[in-house]
Amino acid sequence: MRSFVSPVSALLLCFGLFGLAPSASVWAQEVSEDPAVSASPDDPVVLTLRAAVGMALKQNLNLKAAQLDVREADAQVREAWGNLYPSLDLTGSYTRNVVTANPFAGSDVTSFFGGGGETEWLAFNERRRLDMDPSTDPISYRAFTQRQRDSIAAAGISLGGGGDNPFGVDNQFNGGLQLTQTLYSKQAFASVRGSEQFKEVSRHARDREVQRTTNEVVTSFYQALLAQERASVRKQRVKRAQKTLQEVSMQVQRGVTPKAQRLGAEVELSNARTQMIEARNAADLAQDNLKRTIGLSPQTPIRLKGDLENQQEDGLQQVSLETISMSKAVDQAIENRPDLQRARLNVELRSIQKEASRAEFFPRVEAIANFNYSGRVPDNRSQVLTTDPQDPTNPFYYRERSRGFFSDDFWNPSFSVGLQFSWNIFNGFQSSSRLQQAEIQRQRAQTQLEQLRQAVQVEVRRAIRNLENARERIQAQEANVRRAELNYDHMSERVDEGVARPIELREASDQLDQSRLNYLQAVYDYLVARSDLETALGQPLTPTSESYLMTSR
Repeated sequence: MRSFVSPVSALLLCFGLFGLAPSASVWAQEVSEDPAVSASPDDPVVLTLRAAVGMALKQNLNLKAAQLDVREADAQVREAWGNLYPSLDLTGSYTRNVVTANPFAGSDVTSFFGGGGETEWLAFNERRRLDMDPSTDPISYRAFTQRQRDSIAAAGISLGGGGDNPFGVDNQFNGGLQLTQTLYSKQAFASVRGSEQFKEVSRHARDREVQRTTNEVVTSFYQALLAQERASVRKQRVKRAQKTLQEVSMQVQRGVTPKAQRLGAEVELSNARTQMIEARNAADLAQDNLKRTIGLSPQTPIRLKGDLENQQEDGLQQVSLETISMSKAVDQAIENRPDLQRARLNVELRSIQKEASRAEFFPRVEAIANFNYSGRVPDNRSQVLTTDPQDPTNPFYYRERSRGFFSDDFWNPSFSVGLQFSWNIFNGFQSSSRLQQAEIQRQRAQTQLEQLRQAVQVEVRRAIRNLENARERIQAQEANVRRAELNYDHMSERVDEGVARPIELREASDQLDQSRLNYLQAVYDYLVARSDLETALGQPLTPTSESYLMTSR
């Protein structure tokens, strides 16, 4: 019978479980080959521990969320710097005046001839009286206005009635461009510092999530291997129960064993099959949990490559307890843990936010430049000319000129520059209240840092003790499995010789199964404790996760 236990003691001294570390050529070959690729969609995905970690770092949803937080922090940094960059605003409007009020309604000057022409009539008669020409006598006001009407009619000009608004236009356009540059804003400067600090906080949170994800994948992978090994042990027990039933049945046929022994063997076989079914279901559930951890669909078939007894090629960074004491381990964790660094940065971030709240007591100075372009364009863009080029004093000269939509007569630009100063003097104690809240948040962050530091110390000490406990259990169970195997072989020979009862063989079989399961559980606990310790120390568990952290910088 093949021995179940492989050599362990020498491997424990180098903190690995079994064998030596893989050679450089084997390592390079494993890195170059992707063991998680299946030949066809129907073939199961072959997973090694390293492949499972690599897939999780790409597909784990929690890690994706942490990476999105880092990207969001990058965007917040750019947003904060935007408060110090120039701001350029473009505005525009169009108004169609359907009905406009006449500002001269109710006065005598309501139309071109309803009033206001007397001045021109008086000036005209005064020029005639002083020109020393007998043929140019002054004329009456009625004759003067009639000659103006005749001149307008001769020019083909049609003027509105007295009820029109001479100052209203049909179309109004307004466009503006404003450039604003912050010259001094303590709050904006603090916002930039705070956003950059928050980016560092998010980055360390992402790094810790990488370590937690890797540890979760390692634990789930080993859990699936353990469930797989348990199913294998239960399957071996079924085979032994079947063999025992066959032997007992032959003895019953020969008349050397009562039929009750055969009934007991049948019951034993039925119980073994039930336990095998339960173990197989537990193995399937463990694989489903592994799929969830690495981000695979539950419908994707997988096949685990490796076993708990041969994890020397798991790619884990190994920590030697012979070279690290409890105090050194705690110091290393406090120095390396990303979540502790994140907590320290969070205290600094709260201090920056406090400075931002204090900045509300300081003024803000901005430089402003404005360029505006407005247009007042009527539907009827014809212009009446009343100045005679030959005789500027001729009051009866009327000509009509057509103008385009973009004529300079309708469009006017303007440009201005200046400084804007704002300083809040009193806002109902809101600024001082926000400053007080910021100080409380800073103190709370400091308290959380101290709590986390204490929790890390407890976590490291617990992980080291669990690792030592699992190591001792492996050594104890290794010898126990050997004894159980020898006892089962010896009992099988005694049953064959007829000097022992089948029930004694079943008891030896149960002892062997339980010893193997206890051994596998100790190996699993050791591997998980090692992973927990490295996670507690803040170390990248695998070269894959370490490479991910480096490239994510």
